Amino acid sequence: QVQLVESGGGLVQAGGSLRLSCAASGNIREINAMGWYRQAPGKQREAVASIFSNGVTHYADSVKGRFTISSISRDNAKNTVYLQMNSLKPEDTAVYYCNASPTRVLPDANNWGKGTLVTVSS
Repeated sequence: QVQLVESGGGLVQAGGSLRLSCAASGNIREINAMGWYRQAPGKQREAVASIFSNGVTHYADSVKGRFTISSISRDNAKNTVYLQMNSLKPEDTAVYYCNASPTRVLPDANNWGKGTLVTVSS
């Protein structure tokens, strides 16, 4: 089992930046992929960015060129994934969730964080 804790959300003006963090603990050696998802009010959860154990990354078209996902190497009992968000837009407002998968398929139904709220004002 993996525990995920997100942080870094907050209120920012349009055009600003935030960096989200997701700290994974527990059976981190089983993790092969991690991803960020978001859910805006009244909308379905959507994929934002993902990173795989070989370093490959993927982004939603809506965030390409603005968001960057990165991960520090596994260190002791923790692994952290970051989401650098630049040039934020009001439509980026959402609760952002972290997910971790033991395979290369995301998301994993059992490994979700509780989320961190990002609010972008116009």
